[in-house]
Amino acid sequence: MERTILVVDDETDMLTLLKRSLGHDLKAHVITASSGEEALKIYSEKHFDLVLADIKMPGISGMELLELIKKNNSYQTVVMMTAFGSIDTAVEAMKRGAYDFITKPFDHDALVLRLEKALERSSLLAENHRLQKACKGINAFHHIIGKSASMQRLYETIQMVAKTDMTVLITGESGTGKDLTARAIHALSDRRQGPWVAVNCPTVPENILESELFGYKKGAFTHATTNKTGLFQEASGGSIFLDEIGDISPSIQTKLLRVLQEKEIKPLGDTRSVQVDVRIISSTNQNLKKKIKLGEFRDDFYYRLNVLPIELPPLRHRKEDIPLLADHLLKKHCHDLKKPSVKISQELMEIFMQKTWKGNVRELENVIIRGLLFCTSDKITLKDVGANTSAKSKPLPNHISRTELPYKNAKEEILRQFNEEYIGYLLTQSNGNITHAAKMCGLERQALQQIMRRFEIKAAPFRS
Repeated sequence: MERTILVVDDETDMLTLLKRSLGHDLKAHVITASSGEEALKIYSEKHFDLVLADIKMPGISGMELLELIKKNNSYQTVVMMTAFGSIDTAVEAMKRGAYDFITKPFDHDALVLRLEKALERSSLLAENHRLQKACKGINAFHHIIGKSASMQRLYETIQMVAKTDMTVLITGESGTGKDLTARAIHALSDRRQGPWVAVNCPTVPENILESELFGYKKGAFTHATTNKTGLFQEASGGSIFLDEIGDISPSIQTKLLRVLQEKEIKPLGDTRSVQVDVRIISSTNQNLKKKIKLGEFRDDFYYRLNVLPIELPPLRHRKEDIPLLADHLLKKHCHDLKKPSVKISQELMEIFMQKTWKGNVRELENVIIRGLLFCTSDKITLKDVGANTSAKSKPLPNHISRTELPYKNAKEEILRQFNEEYIGYLLTQSNGNITHAAKMCGLERQALQQIMRRFEIKAAPFRS
């Protein structure tokens, strides 16, 4: 299908030049408008893959045109043109939703390159719409929530990666949604009708992990009384997700390297190799390059895994998504817990926006579940999530000076905040397992319990 571009400028010579050159170089159908008013009329009657508009025009300005177009279609790709020296205005246009801006006078080849990238974005968004319809109403992104710029880039990356059949490595802190991202890639790929097999590598002992992944023949070891098909064979025709692959041993890394290189596995006790048709998606919250330097991770294995890397942003870097996430999680868990619909109080939401969320979305979800369990009204408050609301112990935002409190109270407040965040993060990582949390921070279990009792920190809300 031929691509369509709407070019808007009050200079007739510029319109003529752009129509001829862009039509030829971008192989697109170019329609021109000499004013914002004319552009709106044309836009209402036809679909455009790209709108290229000058910012300074009489009547409806380019900035106003941008706002009206975005109000009608928030996904429309718009590139703005501005005279040299008006960069501040162009930056403001980007903040209001423009995809890019070009300064006049411009180099024609550079303009074509920038517009080609803008058209690629439009193509990706159109493909996403098509794939979502193909999924028959299923959320193609598997409930990945967010409208921030970093999340929009993530959605575009997922769509690009899903089109290929290459190996993917998803990195990011715990709780950022690596498993959801992997599922989304599978759901949007040509393998979506095939099997989806997920393996949580750290939870399977090394001596069992090998047999689980590759299977075994009868008699391969003492208790191998029958043949067992491995997970790679079960995933044939689909995708296998190796979660937290940074925790596997070098010996398993060597065997997986062979799978990546040769697309074949050898079950334990078998003399023959078996071909497998499977896409490998893996994830880790660890710094694999650092592990390579320490000799804990094979560099050749890393480069085979890291063909298409995706790095997930932590929640603290996309705080504008917190209200949206909180609303989604509230609705989800109200339904799961058979609770009436509630909202989050303004005071609590302000704390949510200030918090660093070391446990990311998983930590936010745990806090919301805790609030739902203890909420007795139509709003979740600070008290419902375990925060003391008294004047002296109310959580203090980082920018408020603690000299507002007496020394003793300020010291206790800092200790309380530190322990709530630090131990809360440990409990989030360990799924509420106090023994595991104690090992992570180098304390005896009894010592950690004593601290938790002092600061009234409960493990139960952190358990799934």
